[in-house]
Amino acid sequence: MGEIFADIILYNGADFIASKMGTLSAEQIRQMEVNALVDSGATTLVINEKIKNQLGLILLETKEIRLVDGSIENYEFVVPVEIRFKNRRSLYQAIVLPNAEEVLLGTIPMEEMDVIIDMKNQELIVPPERPYIAGAKAK
Repeated sequence: MGEIFADIILYNGADFIASKMGTLSAEQIRQMEVNALVDSGATTLVINEKIKNQLGLILLETKEIRLVDGSIENYEFVVPVEIRFKNRRSLYQAIVLPNAEEVLLGTIPMEEMDVIIDMKNQELIVPPERPYIAGAKAK
C-alpha cells in the first residue's frame, strides 16, 4: 500500500464564524489549500508553524505528545481549524509540529466529515451511500 494524499482546504474557523455573523467579509476568511497525507494510524490533524501563522490560529493548550519514534515532546494545540474535503467539513483542532513537511489528516476529523479511505483506488472519498449529506452515529 502506498501513501494516500487528499486535497483539503483549511480555514480559520473563527474567521468563518465572524463572516457568518456579519463582522467579517467572506473574502477576508483566511484559508489555504493543502495536499494532506491521509493517515488512518493518526488521530488528529497535524500542521506546521507556517500554516498556523498564515491562518492566524489561536493557541488552545500545550500537551505532551508521543511521536512515532517513541519520544515525548510538548506541542501546541491550536483552534479553530475548519477542514473541508469535497462537500464535507469539520471544525477541529490541530497539533502544530513546527517543522512538519506535510499536513497529516487523522481519523477523528475524517470521521467527523464522514469520509473513508478507498483502499482499492488509494484515495479519500465520500461514501457512495451518503454522497450529499454526511452521516454520523449517535446512541
